[in-house]
Amino acid sequence: MHKVKKWFVGIAIALLMGLLLSIIWSWYVSYSVKKYIYLNAEDVPHTHVGLVLGTAKYGRGGTINLYYKHRLQSAKYLHTQKKIDYLLVSGDNSTTQYNEPTVMKNDLIKQGINADRIFEDFAGFRTLDSMIRSKAVFGQDTVLVISQKFHVERALFIAHKKGIFALGYSAPDVPSAYGLKTRIREHFARIKLFVDVYLLNTQPKFLGEPIYIPS
Repeated sequence: MHKVKKWFVGIAIALLMGLLLSIIWSWYVSYSVKKYIYLNAEDVPHTHVGLVLGTAKYGRGGTINLYYKHRLQSAKYLHTQKKIDYLLVSGDNSTTQYNEPTVMKNDLIKQGINADRIFEDFAGFRTLDSMIRSKAVFGQDTVLVISQKFHVERALFIAHKKGIFALGYSAPDVPSAYGLKTRIREHFARIKLFVDVYLLNTQPKFLGEPIYIPS
């Protein structure tokens, strides 16, 4: 029994240490990029391309996903205020039934943005893919990432490690209860971020031919 008790205590200590390290790491990710993130649209410097990170339009039950709604509203406002010239909508297009970039583009057109100002990245399967492809495929050394603050932080951390001078605009967040599952997933996504950047040097699933965004 004594050995079993010591084993459980050891496991508990290891789990607590792992949790503490993950919290410190998450704080470091946020702290290292905070000066590049804008909370007020009026303060955003002009950037040629705004990169809208994808998410599903609808949540469970068929209601509009507030993360999606707020990202597109922010993208439209920034474009209307001439803070960005073009929009690059990047998301998952892994099946014929699920196409985040086209859905985003169509909704932005409905909101009054000209189609020729919107480019689609159909291989933004992960945030890492979206960020690296913004430079490797779409030729942008600088982009303005548009998403919620916690997501922008992770995106900018990836970008800066990959030689992309990214800025970020924090779209309005959602109520805490609404976004609880997303925040839990974000915690694990940041652990995966460490593995991708420092251990595996993970690359996008697809690259492909360059796509030209007018200067």
